[in-house]
Order: sequence, then structure tokens, then C-alpha cells
Amino acid sequence: MSAAAAQAAAKAKDPSPTWYVALMAGLMVLGVVLVLLRFVFEWDQTVLIVGLVAIAAGFLMTTNYR
Repeated sequence: MSAAAAQAAAKAKDPSPTWYVALMAGLMVLGVVLVLLRFVFEWDQTVLIVGLVAIAAGFLMTTNYR
């Protein structure tokens, strides 16, 4: 695919909706908060795993952000 074709394909896509950006950022913030709370309050290991999964999901969503 040439550079011109790639630019045309990128321009054809609509920008990401506001809810997508809010969900993406919210997942990353929630994950960080859960990881911090797990260590501050010495909660169960599952809280850490849920927090890391939320962070990973937020970062994976950035790959589709336009």
C-alpha cells in the first residue's frame, strides 16, 4: 500500500466518539487506582490482577483511537 493510499484510508475513518475516549482513559485510571489500593490496604491478589487487566484493556483501546 502506498503512502497516498494509507493517507486516504486514514482520512476515510471518522474520529473516535467521546464515550470511547472516556472509557479508554477511565479504564487506565481505574486500573492504577486498583493497583495502588491493593498495596495500601493489603487486599487480595485478585484486585491487582483486575487492575492490571483494566490498564491493559485501556492501552489496547488506544490502538483503535482516531
